[in-house]
Amino acid sequence: MTSELQALADELVARAQGARRFMVAIAGPPGAGKSTLAERLAETLVQRGETAAVLPMDGFHMDNAVLEQKGFLARKGAPHTFDVRSLIDVVKAVRQADTEVLVPVFDRARELAIASARIVSANDRFILAEGNYLLLNQPPWDSLAACFDFSILIAPPLGVLEERLAARWRGYGMDAPGIRTKLEENDLPNGRLVLSASRKPDRTVAIV
Repeated sequence: MTSELQALADELVARAQGARRFMVAIAGPPGAGKSTLAERLAETLVQRGETAAVLPMDGFHMDNAVLEQKGFLARKGAPHTFDVRSLIDVVKAVRQADTEVLVPVFDRARELAIASARIVSANDRFILAEGNYLLLNQPPWDSLAACFDFSILIAPPLGVLEERLAARWRGYGMDAPGIRTKLEENDLPNGRLVLSASRKPDRTVAIV
């Protein structure tokens, strides 16, 4: 992955020549390694003397109380369980690069979003937004397309995703029947949607 990271960083720096802010969308199914790629790519850019910040989409999960009220709790993580309007507003504000923007971050251990938990500085040149549906070619998600200068889709085999997701939920203490239900009724359908309904990215990465 090191050589691929270097190649991605090379391309971003080349494409961003002269830009005060350069917005990158990193999309992929749950468990694909989006946050890992975003963090590593940010580190690689910083090592080159650039400034970079990661903007995670997961901070825009609806709260469990809201999901329960709407009857969506079992599908948490599906496109309709995010506060997309707030996400779009924040992405547009970040794109302006005229002031710092406070963004929410998702705490997976507690299954809740923490408001204003990360700073995107006006001086951060590269913004690496990462999330499942940033390239989804369906409304209202498709309105994000104009906000990004470059896009990356992580598209590993479904078998790899299944193994990673099962390991994730085991790590949070979920039993085998619960994991199977979680995978078959939510995570894997969401992953298939990302792989089948995302717009064509500038770069596709097979595995992180």
